[in-house]
Order: sequence, then C-alpha cells, then structure tokens
Amino acid sequence: MKVSYKVPATSANIGPGFDCLGMALPVYNIVTIEETTAPAKNLNINLMNDIENAIETNIDNITRDNSNIVYRAVEELYGMVGRDVGNISISIQTGIPVARGLGSSASVIVGGLLAANDILGNPADEAAMLSIATEIEGHPDNVVPAILGGLVFSSMQDDGSILYKKLNWCEDWIITVCVPDFELPTSISRSVLPKSVSMDDAIFNSKCLSMLIHAIDTKDTNLMKYALQDKLHQPYREKLITGFKEIKNAFKYNETVLGTVISGAGPSILVISKNDDLENIKNVVKTTWDELNVSSIIKSMPIEQHGAIKIQ
Repeated sequence: MKVSYKVPATSANIGPGFDCLGMALPVYNIVTIEETTAPAKNLNINLMNDIENAIETNIDNITRDNSNIVYRAVEELYGMVGRDVGNISISIQTGIPVARGLGSSASVIVGGLLAANDILGNPADEAAMLSIATEIEGHPDNVVPAILGGLVFSSMQDDGSILYKKLNWCEDWIITVCVPDFELPTSISRSVLPKSVSMDDAIFNSKCLSMLIHAIDTKDTNLMKYALQDKLHQPYREKLITGFKEIKNAFKYNETVLGTVISGAGPSILVISKNDDLENIKNVVKTTWDELNVSSIIKSMPIEQHGAIKIQ
C-alpha cells in the first residue's frame, strides 16, 4: 500500500502569539509512505526537491536512516497501535526550506503520521493525531495549521490533548514571505530567549495578542498595526537575523504594511500588508538584504486555508 499527503508550510507566533498562534502557507512538502515486501526489515528514504512552486531548500543534511523525523513519527504511531514498523519506503518531496522558520519539520511529521494512519486503517482520530504530532514537534503552533490549514490559535493541555480555534483571516491581507540564504536552527533561536520575563513585558504581549485576535476578527487594519508587536521573543531573536531591524524600520511608516514579524524561530520574515504595492514591498526587502550581502527568495501569497491533503 502506498499513500501520499501534501502538507503546507506554516509560520508560528505572528508577533505576540508566541508558541500558540500559527498559519498555513501555500508552499508544500509531499510525504509518501509505502509498505514494501523486502525479505528482511528494510527502511528506504528518498529525498527530492523538485516540487512545483518550491522555495529552494538544501536537503543534504536531512538524515536517511531511522533517526529521520518522518520515520520517528511513523514508528510512534505504529507503536501506539501495538505494531512494529516493517519494511517501508519513505519519500519526501521538499518545497519548504529547512531551518528557516517555515515549519518544515512539522510538515513532514504531519505528512508521515497521516500517511501511516491511512496504511494502518485510520486507528487514530484527529485528536490523537494532533497530540502525537505535537509530542514529536514539541509544541502545537506549527502542526495544528499544517493539519487544519488557515490561522489557528492552539494550546497543549496538561493531559497532552490539543485545544484549538481557527480564526478568520482577512482575504485582503497578504503575506510576503522573505527567506534569507542562511539557516537558523530552532535550538539556537530558542537558546537566546530568557528563562523569565518582566511583568511589564508579559502585560504588553497579553495586550497585543488580545488586540491581534480582535483585529483579525473585525478585519480592523488600524488596530492590526498596533497588534503585531512583541516583547517575548523577537527582541532577542532579531539579533540573530541579519537585516530584520532594517527591514522592519523600512516599513515603519508605510501605510500599506500592517507589520513585520519573524516567522517562527526565524530567520524568515513575514511582511503582512494590504493587497497593494506588493512589488515595492519585495523590492525594499531585497534591496535591504542585498546591501548586507544576503541573498534571498521573496514571495507574496495568501494564507493557505486547507491543511494536509491526501493526493494518493
């Protein structure tokens, strides 16, 4: 049996929604799981980066043995239903760049779990899949929109279950995804965060997140400009991202731009704007990074409203 899932990229945090807010984007990985009939237990992992509309990605450092994150996800699900993983082949078509803050690991975890669940006869329901994916990934902000699509507010409860709520993103607000030519592993991006924050910073983020949810719900452009601020993670991570402060400052008084935020753990940047003047936005980002000797890929896109889709 052979099953394939197409899974979108995701961007977490969106300014003040640290570790609880994430959106799906129309860039994809395709994960295929196939049970084979090799005479002895065998694992075969194939990697390809020729998917249509891909953002260029380096697959050289992705492991091809049983430490591969897709295999680990498959193994977790098989173990949950009391089965050993037999002879399988895993194929990953990569369109989402690795270590760029665009949910590449969440995408392949979700794709592997959904495909394996199909092969096993769908023993795991949505709640179980969300919990397993979150356990492997570490937090739900990327895996939930990868499964469900859209913009999602999520929380992992003490019992491991996932609570979530989809929010209605305004179709007139466009995401310009700005991907620099350097990686930033999540472990490094996490390491610069403080172990505690001041009460003032906590209150600031609580206020901004409340405004953000209301601005999204009411499509309030003016409120959105105030809401996309953060003091919990971006002030620490921006030091690791060449050009972030310069790009953010370049749009400070641009009426079209609603905000500039770090995508997930970085180093990719999202410029959230009205559906207007997009070429100028891309040119500003490109010029800023060019002056700092940073190559980049910059694309404007809507939110992907659909999550993972079975294609085979």
